[in-house]
Amino acid sequence: MLTRLAIRNIVLIEALDLDFVSGLGVLTGETGAGKSILLDALGLVLGNRADSGLVRAGEDQASVTASFEFDRLPPPIRGVLTEAEVDVEPGEPLLIKRRLRADGGSKAFINDQPVGAALLRELAPHLVELHGQHDDRGLVNPRGHRLLLDRYAGADSAGVEAAWRCWRAAEDALDTARAAVAQAGADRDLLLAHLAELTALEPVQGEEEDLAEARATMQKGERLSGDLAELQHLWAGSDSALASLRSAARRLDRIAAEHPLLAEALAALDRAVIEAGEAEDKLVRAGDALSHDPAALDRIETRLFELRAAARKHQCQVDDLPHAMREMRSALDLIEGGEAELDALEVAAREAGDAYRAGAEALSVQRSEAAARLDVAVAAELAPLKLDAARFQTAVRRLPEERWGASGIDAVEFLISTNPGADFAPLNKIASGGELSRFILALKVALAEQGGAATVIFDEIDRGVGGAVASAIGERLARLADGGQLLAVTHSPQVAARGGQHYLIAKSSEGTVTRTSVHLLDAGGRQEEIARMLSGAEVTPEARAQADRLLERV
Repeated sequence: MLTRLAIRNIVLIEALDLDFVSGLGVLTGETGAGKSILLDALGLVLGNRADSGLVRAGEDQASVTASFEFDRLPPPIRGVLTEAEVDVEPGEPLLIKRRLRADGGSKAFINDQPVGAALLRELAPHLVELHGQHDDRGLVNPRGHRLLLDRYAGADSAGVEAAWRCWRAAEDALDTARAAVAQAGADRDLLLAHLAELTALEPVQGEEEDLAEARATMQKGERLSGDLAELQHLWAGSDSALASLRSAARRLDRIAAEHPLLAEALAALDRAVIEAGEAEDKLVRAGDALSHDPAALDRIETRLFELRAAARKHQCQVDDLPHAMREMRSALDLIEGGEAELDALEVAAREAGDAYRAGAEALSVQRSEAAARLDVAVAAELAPLKLDAARFQTAVRRLPEERWGASGIDAVEFLISTNPGADFAPLNKIASGGELSRFILALKVALAEQGGAATVIFDEIDRGVGGAVASAIGERLARLADGGQLLAVTHSPQVAARGGQHYLIAKSSEGTVTRTSVHLLDAGGRQEEIARMLSGAEVTPEARAQADRLLERV
């Protein structure tokens, strides 16, 4: 529900703060006073195009802030805000602000969080439903007719939507399996050939690294073979350095007891013999490790070439070859077991399709029955609204199968015929704006229990009518506003008298400055304004008395 509207520097409005409550609120004023400015300002917070021409002359920027009672808004709004990651705490109002610069730029905020105008447009149908002379949204738009009829019928459209999604998922799974089996079948011979090659090759994960290391070691041995042979010659034989050290140690051992220095020299010589022995052992072991076997090196390089050639062929790393083999086996298994899987998927898809058709057919029957009831309900509202020659029809049309969807198998559209014998046509094709507004009012009354936007606005729905018709319009507007919120811009005193709140829109001039203002009228102010609407420029006692009678009747 709209609770407050704050406008700054919009056209003729310098500063305006309006508070609203539930029930029927009426806005009146002389022609040209600026009622359209209020609707244009409200349109900004609903995501309408930001027109720099709305900025008051001489000002750099303008703004409009609308406050809604969040806890009383339709549930879909919460989903839209959650998806947009906009937080509104329970109990807080929903504040939408639109700031417009004179150079054409604009910014939007929801509870001080920056948002795009597209989000405002997504929220708008749940916040405010506007019906005017040239409205192309709300009940006029055929896209919403099916949902309205389903609500009126109390139909399980959600169940049909779930059945549709289940059917689509089953069909998608079947299509995927068919494509996989067809592709695998086409590649069967190639898969068998590739798998045979890899099976013969027997690749092992990590093998490439081990082979590369072994090859590098052998290549080092090939380079160092001459040096190792020369070193081995130096350490081997009776005349080698190690043999000389051992001989010296034996001779020194015989005389070491003769002097302490000789004993120390022997100890040092023994250590040298030990170190030299260890060096000899390491040289032998290094020689074994770096032994150059041309045949073994050739085998390693051949294996590496084969593995890397296979990896290039299958466009993967060498270590991924075992995985490639498993995928090939899985593809071949799919060919062999695919027919049985396809049979099961075909059964599942057929059953899901049957379930969807059954639910959609039942929903279609509900729609047709509800359409007949709705036509009768709307027809009962037409005569009091001076539309007794008009006819209303809810067209439920069967769609071709390729256009079936989550909403079922029907297209739904509200049609009207304004003259006897005339063909039915869509609501948005009607010629008269006044007739359109009254048709919408009749439809709103018939659909009164089906919910909709939090706030409904009728802009001059009573244009061109008066007397009993205007009274009928006022009575229906008041009925619609019961338990909700409805605002009506009106020129009819009969409608104005029905309002729980009455706002007077007036325009005043001071020199070259013109301003539009809006005032909430008290009981005396209401009587005077309704009397003006009844009598014109000069308010007479008779007009005041008539205004009192109108106010007393409601």
